[in-house]
Amino acid sequence: MAELKRLSESRDLTRIERIGAHSHIRGLGLDTGLEARVASEGMVGQVSARRAAGVILEMIREGKIAGRAVLLAGQPGTGKTAIAMGMAKSLGEETPFAVVSGSELFSLEMSKTEALTQAFRRAIGVRIKEETEIIEGEVVEIVIDRPAAAVVANSSAGGSAHPPSSSSSISATKAGKLTLKTTDMETVYELGGKLIEALSKEKVQSGDVIALDKSSGKVTKLGRSIGRSRDYDAVGPHTRFVRCPEGELQKRKEVVHCVTLHEIDVINSRYGFPSFSG
Repeated sequence: MAELKRLSESRDLTRIERIGAHSHIRGLGLDTGLEARVASEGMVGQVSARRAAGVILEMIREGKIAGRAVLLAGQPGTGKTAIAMGMAKSLGEETPFAVVSGSELFSLEMSKTEALTQAFRRAIGVRIKEETEIIEGEVVEIVIDRPAAAVVANSSAGGSAHPPSSSSSISATKAGKLTLKTTDMETVYELGGKLIEALSKEKVQSGDVIALDKSSGKVTKLGRSIGRSRDYDAVGPHTRFVRCPEGELQKRKEVVHCVTLHEIDVINSRYGFPSFSG
């Protein structure tokens, strides 16, 4: 049985998306002729400004405004931030959008130059392509062993054992087995504690189609297998049904990661910069 216990530990950056005044905006609300609709994609009003933003948006898509900036001016509450977020959403979910407040610039802990540099790097996104080895298949069965904690009993001189304390109890490591299959093969893998935690976090169960990154141990739920669907199954509106993968379980794929320069800085500060010796 193949072992998945030697997966390298990785800590993903979690993006926190708070509910705010502009969380409902999904775009500029324009039609194919760049005419603003009355109410669409969370935008209402400012017809002329939205039409002008749509023209700028087309120039960005065609690469005619590279290296330039757009300044939106107006009174407070007229929708400048809403239009800017609408442009970012129209360019795609991968487009970063950074909001800076005055309290971030005038701070005692960080200089103005550093705060502005950090804001600029939060607003610049890059795509990183890498070829990684993944295991992709349909989950047939998950068996997780939950052994009882091993207790070390200290016996006294008279031969009687003291009741176990928190310091004398040793919790055993979780272990388990994962059975994956494709249309051509089926394999049983041994699970370690990190992988069990990742599977529990994604709420993976029998019948799900998952992809496991061997280098980082990241588990991605691709959807629910069509072969396991039944008419009487109670599923949510966001449940996605996919076919069972074909071919071998282990394969190489090209993965594209979309990150900001600020996230790269955070990763480098957490794990340290690589050192080169001459």
